[in-house]
Amino acid sequence: MFIAQEKLICHLKIIAKLKTNVFVVKLLNPNIKSMRLKSPLSLPLLFLLLFSTCSLLGQPSTPEAAPVEYAQAVSSQDEILENLYAVISGEKGEARDWDKFRYLFHADAKLIPTRKTTEGMSQAVFWTVEDYIDRAGDYLVQQGFFEKEIHRETDSFGAITQVFSTYESYHSESEAEPFARGINSIQLLNDGERWWILNIYWTSESEAQPIPAEYLPE
Repeated sequence: MFIAQEKLICHLKIIAKLKTNVFVVKLLNPNIKSMRLKSPLSLPLLFLLLFSTCSLLGQPSTPEAAPVEYAQAVSSQDEILENLYAVISGEKGEARDWDKFRYLFHADAKLIPTRKTTEGMSQAVFWTVEDYIDRAGDYLVQQGFFEKEIHRETDSFGAITQVFSTYESYHSESEAEPFARGINSIQLLNDGERWWILNIYWTSESEAQPIPAEYLPE
């Protein structure tokens, strides 16, 4: 199971009682008690000790090993995009593998839908991966949802890749016609070991905004 790593932040409060030469160091972390340090520690040595402690506390814990199929899902551009569409798709009542969904994304990734305001202005909404799961997860399961890629345009340079991925949306695989279409603008990173989704930025097709022919199958 993939577990998101949380950063531990070490906060320090130092009270120097010069007359008694006692330094009280309070680590503002509920799991760590305060320390009382007496001479002969000098101030430089004290601060060296504190920053070393913070460095150790800031190290992330080792995550559990991901299933083999998760690693396969991020082994290439094709794999990560195919798994992105597959993991959110399913019939009504079918559970989604949200741990696998999380595994596809970089820790700082954003999912960015666009919408029209009441004034007719275009607006971007920024979600984290967890925001997307919280906001869309129940809907996908309760209503049934399939998103299928029908066309792709890809540009790459070095470690970065930009994909314009045209999609169709269905409530069930048995449906003949999609209820929506649009384009996902997907930014990918290859760090030398695997692929990551950095952002998905999308907009839906409308009568006033049809998908251009160059982004549709021939």
